[in-house]
Amino acid sequence: MTTPPTTPSNPPRSERADRPWPRILLGPGPSDVPPRVLAALASPTLGHLDPEYLQIMDETRGLLQRVFATENKLTLAVSGTGSAGMEACVANLTEAGDEAIVCVAGAFGARMADMAERHGAAVHLVEVPWGQTVGAEAVAAALKAHPRAKWVGIVHAETSTGAHQPLEEISRLVHGAGALFVVDAVTSLGGHDLRVDAWGIDACYSGTQKCLSCPPGLAPVTFSPAALDAMDRRKTKVRSWYLDMSLIRNYWSADRVYHHTAPVNMTYALREALRAVLEEGLEARIARHRHNHLALRAGLEAMGLAYIPAASLASLNAVHIPAGVDDARVRGRLLDEYGIEIGGGLGPFKGKAWRIGLMGSSSTKRNVTLLLAALEAILGDMR
Repeated sequence: MTTPPTTPSNPPRSERADRPWPRILLGPGPSDVPPRVLAALASPTLGHLDPEYLQIMDETRGLLQRVFATENKLTLAVSGTGSAGMEACVANLTEAGDEAIVCVAGAFGARMADMAERHGAAVHLVEVPWGQTVGAEAVAAALKAHPRAKWVGIVHAETSTGAHQPLEEISRLVHGAGALFVVDAVTSLGGHDLRVDAWGIDACYSGTQKCLSCPPGLAPVTFSPAALDAMDRRKTKVRSWYLDMSLIRNYWSADRVYHHTAPVNMTYALREALRAVLEEGLEARIARHRHNHLALRAGLEAMGLAYIPAASLASLNAVHIPAGVDDARVRGRLLDEYGIEIGGGLGPFKGKAWRIGLMGSSSTKRNVTLLLAALEAILGDMR
């Protein structure tokens, strides 16, 4: 088949200015960024100790507390992407010789386990096949087998598989065993129900570029008083100077002790993105994500595409690629002909799955309708 000519909304690269042309971001992240957030990003840069910037930091912390649903004083934005947030939690709660239990149901649970090992922990895995969720009974068995475990880590929204992990029962088990509960909320914060205080989460991290619809570059984190106490009782320094919360929290405190040059403009953007979340309302935002997910799911299943996880995320839809369909060709045509980005599979799902994000500003009826029409046309050509 002859490839249709490019459209005015997606011109050939040779006709573009010296800047990227807009895409419709429906992959596993980043998501589309609203104009108001981009405008905030372009505001004049201030010094990282300027009183006006310090006030913006405080406002951002307050907004993060509301979105995380927590009163934790140690709530801030780590300078780095979501993986920096992961490492900040792992590094600060782990000393050499500590034991940790990490639940692995995909790529990002495995990454957490790898980080814990690098920081000196003896890591005990609770593993399930990719696409499944971890059962509370498996966590209970691990806690019984490893009663010295200092913390238990789990991914709330596994971006590599689209699986949505229930947390409340596991949290009760973890605290009943006297351990700390660490949660990866990179793909859930701002798009799924997440209640840090009510669910007893001791350390939680996320990223700006998913359901918050802010450019990548900051990692919201929050630590409970119990986690803070564990950090204060450390016998050794945190192995990462850059991510040492005993240093960073002094910069975010009233003392304002210099640690590193903060990404000032990204803080502007995050503040504006959080304002947008709260103006919409968390309940309404979560409902929007759920509604658009169900519409996309109905359309994909009507086309014969099967979802991978039984407990599927609203923000990340993982589906099996039909037999005989060329993964790269389909994603390439979506990008070239329609300006739509979706993600391919990771690990054992490479070449076998598509990961379709409906996160933040990307989660719209328009995007669902456009993607379904584009996929139907492309797959129809291949039959």
